[in-house]
Amino acid sequence: MTQRVELATVMDRLAIDSLITEYAVTVDDGDWDAYRQLFTPDGRADYSSAGGIDASADEVAGWLAGTMELFPMRQHLIVNRRLRFGTLEQDIGDIAQVQADFVNPMRFASQEGEGAGAGVDGEAGGAGSSAPDFICGGRYAFTALRTHEGWRLRQVTVHEKWRRIQERPTARTPG
Repeated sequence: MTQRVELATVMDRLAIDSLITEYAVTVDDGDWDAYRQLFTPDGRADYSSAGGIDASADEVAGWLAGTMELFPMRQHLIVNRRLRFGTLEQDIGDIAQVQADFVNPMRFASQEGEGAGAGVDGEAGGAGSSAPDFICGGRYAFTALRTHEGWRLRQVTVHEKWRRIQERPTARTPG
């Protein structure tokens, strides 16, 4: 490989890594317009292993918008990214396959409503909340495609491997 090809490969890897990070941030922040922009026009996402839907990115964004209302606090991590470039239409490097593990801690909305149980910085569902934690983990399979606008997701498949709900201790009043 020439230095120019090696530099281009490094730049592509950084761009794809940024795309995957943006995916996590848009879901955690509930920015569904930005989520849609991460995908190619024919992009799809499959959340069926986690009890969700397998549909176009636009339909999945709508489904996520409703589902994530149950979890006002979420902060999932995508780690151990394994990236492989492939060939599309005879051009090397126009498609990439990424496998990445995830851990997804979320907080259910409190029974008293989203504004109850303020925690750190006054956010709903914070450390003082009695709402339970929901934590799951597994592996993502991403297919990214080089487009005129840069790298975009063509397919996201969630392979959830485990989940648990952990009840939060309730605060005791001095008595």
